[in-house]
Amino acid sequence: MKLFVGLGNPGPKYERNRHNIGFMALDRIAADHGFSPWKVKFQAMICEGSLGGEKVLLLKPQTFMNLSGQSVGEAMRFYKLTPADVVVLHDELDLAPGKARMKQGGGHAGHNGLRSIHSHIGADYARVRLGIGHPGHKDAVAGYVLRDFPKADEGWLDDVMRGISDGAAELAKGDGGKFMNAVALRVAPPRSSAAKPKAEAKKPVQDEPAPDTRSAMEKLMDKFR
Repeated sequence: MKLFVGLGNPGPKYERNRHNIGFMALDRIAADHGFSPWKVKFQAMICEGSLGGEKVLLLKPQTFMNLSGQSVGEAMRFYKLTPADVVVLHDELDLAPGKARMKQGGGHAGHNGLRSIHSHIGADYARVRLGIGHPGHKDAVAGYVLRDFPKADEGWLDDVMRGISDGAAELAKGDGGKFMNAVALRVAPPRSSAAKPKAEAKKPVQDEPAPDTRSAMEKLMDKFR
């Protein structure tokens, strides 16, 4: 089994916050791939399904961001999973809006949700870093991540969600490259390579017939030849 963890804060107040992009990603996967209804377990909302032949549990901790690791740890112990079975989808200040990156292991870079997960299961899990941009000053970060995405961001946000859903089976198989390709195809689709219609060939200019200089008698005689 694979455990996909989306990070966010519970409740309608936070539903469209930048900090909740991980929740949004799991909601999209669940809706597009026929997962079971959400239910409460492990201090989280969970649902189950299959992606590319892999059984997958989607988990949205309801402990608030700073305590996300409690929920993740409970689920891992119950299913006897290892950090290698876990993928965490979360907001990333250091990536431009609409960008996504895969990362295996490493530090938490000050992200409170990742910090909590580190303390409960260690650092050896995979992450899908979903760019939300940076407000420009560290003192503005808390207010920035807890504000809703503006309407101007809805286009790229929907593209990223579609791409994550498209590549979810590859993510479950552990193929980060193919997963990232699926996201890229939504966010920056290739330009059409269809050839432009060829210009119509110019018709050759026909020479005008030479003037007929025969006499009337000659024309009459030619008719009977």
